[in-house]
Parts: sequence; C-alpha cells; structure tokens
Amino acid sequence: MVRLTDLEHDALVELFNIGVGQAAAAMSEIVSETVAMSVPAISFLTRAAAARLLASRSTGNGRLCGISQHYSGAFETEAILMFPEEKSQEIVRLMVGDTMPLAELSAMEQEAMSEIGNILLNSCVGALANLLGRELQGSLPDYHVGYSEDILVRAGSAETAVLMLHIEFMIERRQITGDVAFIMDMTALQDLKQHVAAFLERTVGGVQP
Repeated sequence: MVRLTDLEHDALVELFNIGVGQAAAAMSEIVSETVAMSVPAISFLTRAAAARLLASRSTGNGRLCGISQHYSGAFETEAILMFPEEKSQEIVRLMVGDTMPLAELSAMEQEAMSEIGNILLNSCVGALANLLGRELQGSLPDYHVGYSEDILVRAGSAETAVLMLHIEFMIERRQITGDVAFIMDMTALQDLKQHVAAFLERTVGGVQP
C-alpha cells in the first residue's frame, strides 16, 4: 500500500478538513440548523479491514445507509458517505421538518438521503480538487442499505485500498457519526500522493523526507 510521509499525511488531513468544513456549511443549509463536523481522522486500510472497522463501531442493528458516487479526473475513486441506518430517517426529518407524516417520510427517504449524499460528497471532493488545483468529475449518487461488507463490496475486491475518513456530525444536541470512504486502487493512491506532494511543493517549498 502507498505510504505517505508525516508531512503528506498532515497536509491531506488539513485538505480534507477544509472540505469537511464546506460540507458542514452545505448540510447546515439542508437542515436549517448549525452543523459542526469534527476534524477527520484518516486511515489507509484494505477494503476488508475497513469493513471490519465499520462493523466494530456500528450501532443499532449494525446496518448502514450508504450513498456512493464515482469520481474520475485527477485520480479515480468511489466515494461513499455512510450513516447508521437508524439515523437516516432522523436526518431526513431534520431536512423536511416535523410536519410530514411518517409514511410520506419513509417514502422519500431514499431520494432525500441521495440528495444529502450528493451535496456532502461534492462539497468535500470539490474543495479537495480545488485546493489540489485538479479536476474531479462525479457521477450521480447511488443509494444502498446493508452491512459494511455489503456496501464496500460494491467498490472493489477485498484487497482494494480504502482511504477512510471518520467524521462526527454535530447538529445542536444530536450527535450523528458518519464515515466517508474513498475506494482506490494502487494507481489512484499513487496519483493522490503525487498531487499532495505537488500541493506541498507549491505551498511550503517541498516535501521533507
């Protein structure tokens, strides 16, 4: 697996932190409440290890609501936003308000979560692409519900690399924990590393060994 230097890792955390900040602002607009997101914790794992990690910290029935989009351009990746399944309806309720009947809320859950995923992923990935000075084009969102292995298996083999971001979403007194996974092959990871190194070259004058 591609390894980052400490400086490259810190730069990538900061790049994603800016992207997450923009995603938080976008989500605030959706739910009409102030949304804060934690500094993302980044780890590089195989897809199988990422599935085990998600399962180990899952709540409720362990099933996840996943919204995925494929991005191409500077590097190829499948980005997946994941929430615990039992939180998805709560998020949609925040989006549409308290007056909608439960039956109608359930009927629109997939469409609403897909739109939320589209906005959050594009905000995060768009900020990353802009800061790197590169272009990334995204597909339409794909919605799925299942266990962590079910969701991640759609995006590659068990040994495919996963760049995992762990983010906490804070909406007033609610605490909703979400994850964003970027599924990449070795070529894509190498491309990402090169773009981060180029970013550091432009901003701090070079990457230290």
